Amino acid sequence: MTAASRYTYLGPEGTFTEAAIRTLPEAATRELVPMISVPAALDAVRSGEAAGALVPIENSVEGGVVATVDELASGKPLMIYREVLLPIAFALLVRPGTSIESIKTVTGHPVAQPQVRGWLRRYLPEAQWESAASNADGARLVQEGRYDAAFAGEFAAAIYGLEPLVTDIHDAHNATTRFVLVGRPARPAASTGADKTSVVLWLRADHPGALLEVLQEYSARGVNLTRIESRPTGKGIGQYCFSVDCEGHISDRRVGDALMGLRRLCPDVRFLGSYPRADHVEPTVRAGTTDEDFLSAADWLTRCLDGRPGEAERTASER
Repeated sequence: MTAASRYTYLGPEGTFTEAAIRTLPEAATRELVPMISVPAALDAVRSGEAAGALVPIENSVEGGVVATVDELASGKPLMIYREVLLPIAFALLVRPGTSIESIKTVTGHPVAQPQVRGWLRRYLPEAQWESAASNADGARLVQEGRYDAAFAGEFAAAIYGLEPLVTDIHDAHNATTRFVLVGRPARPAASTGADKTSVVLWLRADHPGALLEVLQEYSARGVNLTRIESRPTGKGIGQYCFSVDCEGHISDRRVGDALMGLRRLCPDVRFLGSYPRADHVEPTVRAGTTDEDFLSAADWLTRCLDGRPGEAERTASER
């Protein structure tokens, strides 16, 4: 297959990311290529070797996935075109014949540990945890005999010749991981009415109220944030950028106007895309922030500039 029909994902085979990418309607017609890391999956898109990459960005228990958040904030720009929400539950995978009493070492992705910490404390309090590049890679390491057990999806057991000793492990019920399909920058798809818009922004200067000024650009226009996360820029202690998701589409007047306000305040704003929400939840748009309200205000200003303020006032009162 050509690069245009190739998607990469955080591998190896048997990861939750693979399970997530296979939920996409187009997955059946794409070549799905596992990559060793999030940067590797995204770099394949940057270089033109793949049309898209699916990577984890947020977990309902642990929060943001640092590797993805940082990669989207740095390097050659990429854009988010879709998101996938996947419920997460772990299985304890072992080599055949392993008993729970014999487990001394366990492994899994670092994001998995907070989701099973309580279970480990209760059932394997003496076991030593070592992080793996992914949950599926942890399963591979168990297969090779380097660890006694791995926390991974139950579906990974058959791939690596392991057995699920315990299933449905999770400290938090309804734990969910959010994944994003990332591609090269292009024109955003049309608004669906239930969308998100993501950006990364850098503050112009560190002063009291700097972050508040940024947040007010959203608040004043009635734009609800669904995620905000600070990340160090690498330029020194206290130097941060902010990764932000909000409700709405860049073509919505309130969202576009907020982004223009951010661009005036910030030395750099990286637009990461407007894309459909996986949960299809439509935003609540309060009075005064609809597209019609913005158009009406622009019309009023034009009338004032044209020297027709009286007509503008009559038009407003008629509404």
